[in-house]
Amino acid sequence: MRRRSVLAAAGAAALAAPVLGAAQAVAAPGSVVSSGASGSSGSSGARRLEIRGIDISSLPKNEDHGAVYRTSDGHRQDPIRLMAQAGVTHARLKVWVNPVDGYNNKAHILPLARRLKRAGVGIWIDFHYSDSWADPAHQTKPAAWADLDVAGLTRAVHDHTADVLGALRRQGTPAQLVQIGNELNGGLLWPEGNWEHFDAMTAFLQAGLSAAKDTTPRVRTILHLANGGDNGLYRWWFDNMVSYGVDFDIIGLSYYPFWHGPIANAAANMADITARYGKPCVIAETAYPFTLESEDDVNDILNDPSQLTEGFPATPAGQAAWLRAVADLAAGVPDGQGLGYCYWEGLWTYRAGSGWDSTDPSSGNAWENLALFDFQDRALPGLRTLGRYRS
Repeated sequence: MRRRSVLAAAGAAALAAPVLGAAQAVAAPGSVVSSGASGSSGSSGARRLEIRGIDISSLPKNEDHGAVYRTSDGHRQDPIRLMAQAGVTHARLKVWVNPVDGYNNKAHILPLARRLKRAGVGIWIDFHYSDSWADPAHQTKPAAWADLDVAGLTRAVHDHTADVLGALRRQGTPAQLVQIGNELNGGLLWPEGNWEHFDAMTAFLQAGLSAAKDTTPRVRTILHLANGGDNGLYRWWFDNMVSYGVDFDIIGLSYYPFWHGPIANAAANMADITARYGKPCVIAETAYPFTLESEDDVNDILNDPSQLTEGFPATPAGQAAWLRAVADLAAGVPDGQGLGYCYWEGLWTYRAGSGWDSTDPSSGNAWENLALFDFQDRALPGLRTLGRYRS
């Protein structure tokens, strides 16, 4: 999800209306399955989550601009080693096609993957199929693909996916997980692949899925939506995937409590979709603030007490408690079908020049109060909570 301002999230929510309005193309979604799950049931701790991940896409740019990371008592340490020591199993890395600033591309993914392998952390690749942020409100084609027709875009998706994943495999760091697209509520590669053109959308997705399996046969593929508490959206979208014969392995959800509703709604949705489609799910994005203060002069996305979830204050302990609650949510999916969760951009601490806009070096960071490191670069308790969740 794009992290510029609350307006970006509002745009994502606004998109849901036309998307859901198109749901008559497939059998109308049924009622939401009733669930008493709250994400904190005593039985949810019976197993350890397979996926306990952090999106670290900003790390190379942050480090190039002087970022350092420290243990909780202030000793400087390699952040990937800190993650591994905390018990993190996977690092998610977003991939853009030709970003203006040169980050989040193959050239930066490959050395980062080598660092991860040395630390014993698995690799989760997140293809955006854009030169910048792709999310429910933004799915802009790469500039180099702007004049391609549907057939050309399909080939471009395949070749780009195969190029990145093939390079990872050849250097001995194959991906274990791969997302074909990011927060695909309204499709990808607009306008050709938007929600009004499921034939083109699914052709693009199938091209990426095929390239992933051809280059990395053991990789597990993920299709990922935002709005993790919206069961109607998930039934409509994945019913269309099934009707078009799209074959994938895992359902990915973004679930942020300040945008996506009560935890009970997410629990009900996850229980329903795993049963309905016979696929496990993973919470591909979540986060929570450890403070409402800002380290830079950019107004952070989470900056007001009204945005907080009851029972989870904006403190280091409150952030850690949220991570335990959302892990319980994943662990509580019936029949062990909740694989785990991933914390979004947990290493994106503030450094001048490492802002949200790849075209503007002066852009700031509206996310640093949701990182897993404080304003003194020290690891917060949430890092250990995320990695060491219930054995």
